Parts: sequence; C-alpha cells; structure tokens
Amino acid sequence: MTQIPDAAAAAAGRSSAAFDRVLAVVAERRGEFEEKRHIPRDVIAEFKNEGIYRASTPKKFGGDALPPAEFLRMIERISVVDGSAGWVASFGSSLVYLAALPIQSQAELYADGPDVVFAGGLFPVQPAERVEGGYRVSGRWKFASGCKGADVLGVGIKAGQDSAGRPLTAVLRPGQVEIVENWDVIGMRGTGSHDLVVDGAVVPEEWTFVRGGEPTVDEPLYRYPTVPYAAQVLAVVGLGVARAALDQAVAAGGRAGYTGAPKPAERATYRIAVGRAEAGLRSARAFFYEATEEAWATVAAGDPATADQASALRLASAHLAKTSFEVVRAAYQLGGIAAIADGSPMQRYLRDASVVPQHAFLQEGMYDGAGAVLMGVQPFPGYL
Repeated sequence: MTQIPDAAAAAAGRSSAAFDRVLAVVAERRGEFEEKRHIPRDVIAEFKNEGIYRASTPKKFGGDALPPAEFLRMIERISVVDGSAGWVASFGSSLVYLAALPIQSQAELYADGPDVVFAGGLFPVQPAERVEGGYRVSGRWKFASGCKGADVLGVGIKAGQDSAGRPLTAVLRPGQVEIVENWDVIGMRGTGSHDLVVDGAVVPEEWTFVRGGEPTVDEPLYRYPTVPYAAQVLAVVGLGVARAALDQAVAAGGRAGYTGAPKPAERATYRIAVGRAEAGLRSARAFFYEATEEAWATVAAGDPATADQASALRLASAHLAKTSFEVVRAAYQLGGIAAIADGSPMQRYLRDASVVPQHAFLQEGMYDGAGAVLMGVQPFPGYL
C-alpha cells in the first residue's frame, strides 16, 4: 500500500491503465534488471509508449514538454516499484539539455518522432581536437546510466568553454560509441551505468551544446533551471524507494516475529519510529514539490527563475535524497533479522537508497550552497 496523499496521487502523472501496466511490467521484471545490470530495450520501449521519453521533447517537435512536477510524480511512482527503473526513466527529462542544440539539429533529432532516449557519460571531461566543422572526439567516460537503451549519447569534451567555464557535450549515435560493461555496484544495479569509449569520432559543431546553456527553444520547460532539474529527477527516485520501504515496515507491523515477542505494531518504539519516518518523508516531499511548483509558476509566466528559486530546488533535492535514505535505513532496522535475507525487499531498498545521496548533485555540499544564497554570499562555483 503506497501511502501517497490522495490529492497527490490523483495528480501523479499518468494514472491510466496503460501506466499501471508499465508499473506491473517493472514489478514483474525487477529481478531481471538486477541480474542483467541494465533495463532491457523492450522495457525502454514500454516507457516510450507511455510517453516518458517525450516528456521533455519540445512541443514544436511533437513532444509533451511536461511541467516538472508532473514528470517527477511519474518517476516517483515507478521508483516505488523499482529504483533502477525509476533512475533510468528519470532521464526522460534529459532532453532539456538538448534544447540548447541548434534548431536544425533538433529537427533532425526528432525527425522520426519525439520519443528519443538520451544518455550521457559526461565525466571525466576529455580533450577534443578541433577539426574543420567540428571536433575529433576520443576518450573514456563514466556513469552513463541507461546507455544500453539510448538512441543518442553525450560525452563531455574540452574544446573551448563558454563564459562560465562549462564544457561542451558532444552528441553521438550508438554506432560511434563502445559501451564497456563494467557496472559492478552495491545499489541501483539495474541502471546500466557503464563506461563509454569513443575512438576518433568526428562530431560536427552543430551537434555540440553546453549543458545548462541557453536554449534555442522558447517554451516554458526550457526556462526552468536545467541543472537543478537534473538533481530533482534523481532525488525523487530516493523518495519512491523510501515510500516503498516505509510501506513495507507498516505492513510488517502486524506480523509475528520469530521469537514469539509481541507484534511490532504492539510496541511503542516501533510505532514511534514509523511515525517519525512518515512525518520526515512527507515533510521533505512537500518542500520538494512546493519548490518545484513555485519555480514552474515563474517560468510559465514568462520570467526566468530567480537565484533563490534555483537554490531552493537544489536544497530540496539534496534534503529529499538525504531524508529518503534515513527513512529507508530506519525501515530496514525495524525489519530486524528478516531484513537481511536476499529474498527481503528491504535489503534492495537499503542498497538503492544509499546510492542517491552519493550523486554529486545531491551531496552534503548542497546545504553549503543553499546557506550561502540564503545569507547573500557567493556560493561555490557551479552551484547556480
């Protein structure tokens, strides 16, 4: 039983039978995702059919360009079922980056339809050779989540930077890239976040862009803060995993343990821990969506998001990732000895939730950046 408030559940993205079918597919195959270390292409096709990969495609190219809160609720629901599937689906937001490509390049990108899967291994940024009309790209990049199901891939290159010192991203087709399958991790095992290797591919200049750079598409979604949005779509995965873990702890409260002790629901310590976790998770969730809606209202009205709004998005995301992990850890501890079994979903929740706040966008340093903005001093470079 997923205890999302009724009003939020009613607004939680797609609520159709088709979306429920996607959730059922994820539930049935989540063990396969862990075993294969990626989300298979036929499941990616299910995501496409439900519109997840057109969620950030510009409307002028047939996409939905969804308001962020609507997309985030979709990812939250998927992540309740499986964190890895939610993580890979979350990159349905990544086409906001490609809105910085020249319009003609975007027209070519979406020529066969708006459902395009983009995956990137942007770091470590690699030097590229300037050649006539573009760049010769070689190197190896890490953490390309969802790369095995991608239609286009991006890699970070050093080949001249914008005024803010941000590197370029070069866009390539899968045939130009070798995927080195080395994703061997404790959590989020199904994301397929392998390395990418490129050997001398020539990328035309019109197929490069600055991540978070000025968009060439004038629609509200592309005025929404790009890098904070990238943090949000990952943080909300932790939220979904935490919701599942806490629901599991609540459901387990009525079951007798191995020792013959009172049922968990009959113990004050268990009830207090569940109540605290519920309050903490819902509070972090409310702040997260409140910040989202405030920034969206500004850009939907035609104005750029303010620095305070962009910072609130980053703060809410980091706080949600941290809180979600704490909730999962509490739920795991409440599960007692049964939680350590491979057959228990608790150990998967713990492993997956532990990954989310490790991401560079969601680490403790974001509190420093947010505190700087709140106190009117300069935050660290790259925060805004």
